[in-house]
Amino acid sequence: MTASPRASGDRGPGPRWFEDGALHFGLGIEDTFVPQERAGERALDEYALTEHYEHWHADLGLARDAGAELVRWGVPWYRLQPEPGRYAWSWLDGVIDRFVELGLRPVLDLMHYGTPLWLDGQFAHRDYPARVADYSVAVAERYGDRVTDYTPVNEPMIHALFSGEYAYWPPYLSGPAGLVSMCAQLTRGFQRAQAGIAEVLGDAATFVHVDAGMRFDGDAEHAATIGRLREQTWLVEDLATGRVDDGHPLAAFLAEHGVSDADLTAFRENAVRPDVVGVNYYPRHSTELLRAGESHSGGFADPRPTRDDGTAGLAELLREAAARYGAPVALTETCVTGTVDERLAWLDASVAALRDLRAEGLDVVAYTWWPLFDMYEWTWRTSTAPRVDHLLPMGLYALEERAHGLARTRTPLVGRFRHHARPAPAIEGRA
Repeated sequence: MTASPRASGDRGPGPRWFEDGALHFGLGIEDTFVPQERAGERALDEYALTEHYEHWHADLGLARDAGAELVRWGVPWYRLQPEPGRYAWSWLDGVIDRFVELGLRPVLDLMHYGTPLWLDGQFAHRDYPARVADYSVAVAERYGDRVTDYTPVNEPMIHALFSGEYAYWPPYLSGPAGLVSMCAQLTRGFQRAQAGIAEVLGDAATFVHVDAGMRFDGDAEHAATIGRLREQTWLVEDLATGRVDDGHPLAAFLAEHGVSDADLTAFRENAVRPDVVGVNYYPRHSTELLRAGESHSGGFADPRPTRDDGTAGLAELLREAAARYGAPVALTETCVTGTVDERLAWLDASVAALRDLRAEGLDVVAYTWWPLFDMYEWTWRTSTAPRVDHLLPMGLYALEERAHGLARTRTPLVGRFRHHARPAPAIEGRA
């Protein structure tokens, strides 16, 4: 199918939120879902771990109280569609109604790692692209009168690495061939989902593409690998937007591992475009180092050393995303894991960096602190330790174990975020 003009990113008449000249402030609620279990691996569902399923009504109120306008919020596909052809809408109906009640704009994260339990082979199943598109369209059909902003797949390159190259998550593929296979499958689903939503919503739809901002540096010994990894950071977005042809730096790598000329032609013919390009950046983790005499494949099992490049790394990634895709850009996730004072310092510094970029003329339209409240480290999945041992202090609100469950405790970050989120005058010439 050739992508419709809207699926390719053509804008309808009238400004949308990201065209009004303002810097919009958002929050995210950690929504990783890897529900499949096997020996030594527990189901990973951050909504269950953080008790968001029980506290969603109040949690969204906390986001509004903190001054957020946008909330990146994920749909748990495996719970919404417990079996093929059947959707359990009641819980999600209540969540969407709450967004409307509060006047919050949800940016729906439709695919945040986990497929339904009934989809054998997960992302490797030949029907995955059709299944994820059907689900995405069903969501748009039900909520399109209230929800217009969609992220078809969050961090597809992290998906591909964890499910492909590293064999950490289903379908547990490994090596370059596994990575390329997952990139191709995720791209097919990405394109079909966005095209389907666009057919339902037309010009009302806004597509926020989101991937992890990954940076690489190191010694001359690893120069070729560093060059490949830097290009690989953008690979799924390049495939989805039809940028990959014979001249692409990774064309030979893709061909070597099973992507045919016909595949690339299909990706170009079905290209979709972002209305906003989102970059996720964590200063203490987003810059990985490859050093002489050391070999690190990356990920949990063999992590590479990292370097904190602060706001310089953030600015570099946002500039590169804007230049590469010619669209407005957003910081769609950021924080530091640490003390309240460390988080406050990064909040101030990162907001200032975005304001500086806007003053330079870069079209930065949104800032998102992730997450609203603390979360639990993904290594919980392969651990037997209690959840408290995996707590990551990252949020505006702290999670604290109480006899009745998890409490959300306000920290000074709430007031500081609210201060930054107060409406500021539009930059001259951008309104």
